[in-house]
Amino acid sequence: MLELNKAGQLELNRAAARKALVAFRKQLRKWGLAMPAVKPLVLDFGLGDFYRTGLIEYWVANEIKAGYCGKYLFLFDRQSCPRHHHLEKKETFFIVKGTVEMNYGRKTFRMKPGDVLPVECGKPHKFRGVGPVLILEISRPCIIADNYFADRHIPVGGNYRKETKKS
Repeated sequence: MLELNKAGQLELNRAAARKALVAFRKQLRKWGLAMPAVKPLVLDFGLGDFYRTGLIEYWVANEIKAGYCGKYLFLFDRQSCPRHHHLEKKETFFIVKGTVEMNYGRKTFRMKPGDVLPVECGKPHKFRGVGPVLILEISRPCIIADNYFADRHIPVGGNYRKETKKS
């Protein structure tokens, strides 16, 4: 649960999150899908532009001692998850609904429902919704400090350092 609380540092304010969740639930109804009964994380990565850089995550499991994690990731059209990599976490993405533009390493390609992408440790990746998209992520446990974002303005992760003013 501690890692989930750390991830919460990247959440939108309550009113903006509610608005995004209403639109998300409308999309789920259109697809005929339901999400698990867990609190969703509505994340803008601390950048303040949710519909450009952000996503909604449903952490189904993050079993650190057992060694696994399962999450649903939802992106609206043109919304992106920023470029990052992990040193310890290997992920596998399974596209449930929609289309995603995936940038993995030096390649960019589209993934559609049924497509699977194993993401190796240390490999930079980012992705963007081409229309609304729902992804299932299965991985080693999510440890917030094991996220290394290319954008150093994202206020968490292994490479984030608060800037201090010199007097």
